[in-house]
Amino acid sequence: MMIDLSGTNEELLAMKHIGFIGASGLMGHGIAKNLLAKGYAVSLTVHRNRDRVADLLAAGARQVSGAAGLGACDVVILCVTGSPQVEASLAGPGGVLSNARAGLIVIDTSTSEPESTARLAALCRERGATLVDAPLARSPVEAELGKLNTMVGADPKVFARIQPVLQAYCENIFHVGGPGAGHVIKLLNNFVGQAICTATAEAFAVGAKAGVDVQQLVSVIGAGAVNSGLFQAMAKTLGGDFTGLRFELDNARKDLRYYTHLAEQNGVPSLVGEAVHQSLATASALGYGSKFVPALVSAQEQLTGARIAPQA
Repeated sequence: MMIDLSGTNEELLAMKHIGFIGASGLMGHGIAKNLLAKGYAVSLTVHRNRDRVADLLAAGARQVSGAAGLGACDVVILCVTGSPQVEASLAGPGGVLSNARAGLIVIDTSTSEPESTARLAALCRERGATLVDAPLARSPVEAELGKLNTMVGADPKVFARIQPVLQAYCENIFHVGGPGAGHVIKLLNNFVGQAICTATAEAFAVGAKAGVDVQQLVSVIGAGAVNSGLFQAMAKTLGGDFTGLRFELDNARKDLRYYTHLAEQNGVPSLVGEAVHQSLATASALGYGSKFVPALVSAQEQLTGARIAPQA
C-alpha cells in the first residue's frame, strides 16, 4: 500500500525528539538534515567522521556520547551498514536498549537480515520498546532532497504514529505488512535490481567479445520493455561514467548475501540469486568492492579481456 503524502498538520511533530545513529553516512546525513528542517529536535551519535555532521550540529542537532544517550528520545532512527551494526547499536554494551524508556520506537532504515530483525524486535518488546523495519530506496541525492522511498514493516497503529516522521524524509511510503515485512521486501527489491546490473555487465562483455557495438544493444533495449533506470545507469559506463548508480559494490554484495540467506531459510532454491551474489563477490575480490556497482563492467573487462568502457 502506497501512502498519500498530501497535506501536513500539527501531527508532524507528535513525535518531537528523534535520536539518530548513522548521520555521517551518505543516506543518514540527508535524513537527519530533513528532520531538522521539518522542526524535529535531533540528537545524534558521532561515529568517526565529525566533518559529515558539522552542518547538522550547526543547524541545532545535539551530540550525545553514545547510543545509550538516545534512550530517552521518542524515536531512534538507525541508518547503518547492516545487521551487525544494528545489533551493536541496539543490543550491544552501551546500546540504545541499555537505557531505553518505555514506549520508545526504533526505526531501522538499514538493509538488515530478517532473522536478525525478528530477534531484535523480540528483545525490544522485552524492554518495552518497539522495532520498526523501514529500509530505504533511491540514492543519497534523494536523501538530501527528502525524497527517499521507504518500505515499512509495522503494526498499523505503530505505523500511524511514525508516518509523520517518515514524511519528513520520504516522498513515497509503502506500508508493506507487519513487523519484518519491510526488510524482506527490501531484499527482494535489491535482488531484482542487482540481477539487472550483473546481467547488463555480462551482456556487455559477451557483446564486446563477439565483436558487436554494444551501444547498439543500449539503443535496442532503450526502445523496448527490458529498459529500466538501472539498465541505463549501467549503460553510462560505455561513455566512461561509472557514477550512474551511487551504491557501493560491497554493500550490494552484502545485500545479496542476506537475500540468499532468506531464500535458504524459506526452502527456496536461489540459482539466480547465488549467481548474482558470486558475480558481486568476484568483482569485490578483484578489487572493486569500494567502487560503485557499475564497476561490475570493469570486473568483466578484467575477467574476460573485453574492451567495454573507454580506456584511461
